[in-house]
Amino acid sequence: MDEQQLKDLLIKQNYVSVEEMIRVEKTAKAHQMSLKDTLINEGLITVELLAQATAESYDVDYINLVKEPPSQEQVKKIPEAVAKNLHIVVVDANQKSVTIATDDPKQKDLEAQIKTIFPTQKIIFNFASTEDIETTFLHYRKTLETRFSAIITAQRKVAPEIIEEIIADAVLFHASDIHFEPQEKIVEVRFRVDGILHEAGRIPKQYYDNIVNRVKVLAHLRIDEHHNPQDGAMHYEKNNRRIDLRISIIPILEGEKIVVRLLGSYLRTFSLHDIGLSSHHETLLRAAANKPFGMILVVGPTGSGKTTTLYALLKILNNPDINITTIEDPVEYKIVGVNQIQVNSATDLTFVRGLRSIVRQDPDIILVGEIRDHETAEIAVNAALTGHLLLSTFHANDAATALPRLLDMGVEPFLLASTMELIIAQRLVRRICEQCRYSLSLTKAGMAKRFPTVSHLFTAKITTLYESKGCETCHHTGYTGQIALFEMITMTPEMKTLVLSHPSTKQIWDLARKQGSQYLFADGIEKVQSGITSLDELLRVATPPDSK
Repeated sequence: MDEQQLKDLLIKQNYVSVEEMIRVEKTAKAHQMSLKDTLINEGLITVELLAQATAESYDVDYINLVKEPPSQEQVKKIPEAVAKNLHIVVVDANQKSVTIATDDPKQKDLEAQIKTIFPTQKIIFNFASTEDIETTFLHYRKTLETRFSAIITAQRKVAPEIIEEIIADAVLFHASDIHFEPQEKIVEVRFRVDGILHEAGRIPKQYYDNIVNRVKVLAHLRIDEHHNPQDGAMHYEKNNRRIDLRISIIPILEGEKIVVRLLGSYLRTFSLHDIGLSSHHETLLRAAANKPFGMILVVGPTGSGKTTTLYALLKILNNPDINITTIEDPVEYKIVGVNQIQVNSATDLTFVRGLRSIVRQDPDIILVGEIRDHETAEIAVNAALTGHLLLSTFHANDAATALPRLLDMGVEPFLLASTMELIIAQRLVRRICEQCRYSLSLTKAGMAKRFPTVSHLFTAKITTLYESKGCETCHHTGYTGQIALFEMITMTPEMKTLVLSHPSTKQIWDLARKQGSQYLFADGIEKVQSGITSLDELLRVATPPDSK
C-alpha cells in the first residue's frame, strides 16, 4: 500500500480526520519520515489498528498471526515458492474450506492460484500484516549452516550472501544483537534474543576475513586496521523495511570479533504501560515528568531497557509547545519534533561538549543518553537546577545506590537534593509464551523445596505459578518478548534532607521503604503471580531482598 492509498483509507474509514492528516503530512515531510511511521509516532494509529483498517478496506477479517500463529504443518501445506511469491499462509484447513492469510487479498488471480493446491475446498481470505506473514516463513527456513554450505558450494559472492542470510535470520528471530566469534577453526554466530544468547550457526574460518572486510566497508571503517577497536554503522533493507545496525569490531586472540546491534524501530510503538509500569509506578513517573524542571534518572546495567523507558516517556512529553533536545550514543531512532544529537568521538562531540551547547539552545527538556563522569553529571545537575527537565541514564545496581554514587562522583549534596525528582531502577525479564503457558499449584512445602530462597515471600497455603512447555511460537524457549521490572525512589522533602548528610545506600533505602517504595524483586513477584513471567526467570535477573 503506497502513502496515497494509506491516506485515503484512514480518512475514508474515519480513523484520522482530514485536518490531522494534513498536519501529519507536513510533519513527515519536514522530518523526512514515512507517513505510516509519523502517524504511529503521533499516536493517531497503532500498528494493529492500521492492520484492522486495511482488512476492513478489503472487506475481510483481520487475523493477528502473533496471537494466533499457524503451525509448521499448516504453513507447509503451501509450497515455499508459492507462499513467498503470493505472501500467503494457511491459518485453518478442513475438508470443506481453507482459510488463507495474506497482506493483499485483491492481488490478481490469487484465488485461482490457490485453487491449484486446494481444488475442492472453499477459499476464505483473512488479512494479516506483511511482517507477521514473513515471520511464519521461518518454518520453511533451513539452518544457517545448510545455507552457508549451499552458498560456498555454488561459489557465489560468499561474504555478502552469508552476511545477508545472518541479518535476515536475526530480524526474523527479533534478535537485538549478532555476535561473530572467531575460534581456531570456525567462527560461531550467536543471536541475543530476549536477553539470552543462542547459537545460530558456524562459518568455516577461511571465509571470515572476507566477511570482516565486507562489514568494514559497509560500516565505513578502515580495512587495514586490525589491532584497534572500531565502531561504525550500516543499514539493512528488505521488502521496504530498513533496519539500522551499529557495528563494533575488536581484536581478540583468534581474529576480529564483530558485534552487530540491531537498533529497534519497534520502540516507536511502546507506551509506558507496554514497558511494564504498574499504575502506581506510572503515576509517580508522570507526576515527576509534569514538573517544569528537575532530574529523572533511570539506572541499571547495560541492556536493562533504560533507553526504551526514556523514549516511552519522551512520547508523552513531546508536543509542539515544548523544545526537546537529546544527546545520545547512539541515536536509536528518529523522534518527530525532537532535536537529536549523535555523540561523535571523531569530531570530539562528547556528552560534555554537546550538553554545554544544548543548554544554550533554549530547551525545555533535555535527554542525556548516559551520565558517565563527573563533568557530565555536574553540567546535567546544573541544567536541571536552572529550569530544565533533564532525563538521563546511569549505571547503578539499584535506585538507592545511585545517589551515593553521584555524591562520590563529586556532585554537591545540596545540588543533588535540589534537582533530583525521581530515580528509577529496572531490569528486563522474559515474558512467558502465551501459547504454551500453563499453571501449577504448589503447597508451602512444595514451594520450600523448589524455591527455598524465596518461599517465605509466598504466604498462601497454595501458590499458583506459571511456566511454559516450549512450542513453535517461542522457538521452544518458553518465552516471547521482554518486560521490565521497576523500583522507584521519589525525592520527598525528607529524602532531600537525608541527601545533604551524604547518606549510605542502606539509609536511603530504609527511608524509601518507610515512604512506600518497594524492591524491584517485589514488582517481579507481582508479574510472576499475574502469569507474565516465571519465578525461575525472575530469580535469574533479580536478587531477593533478604539477600541484598
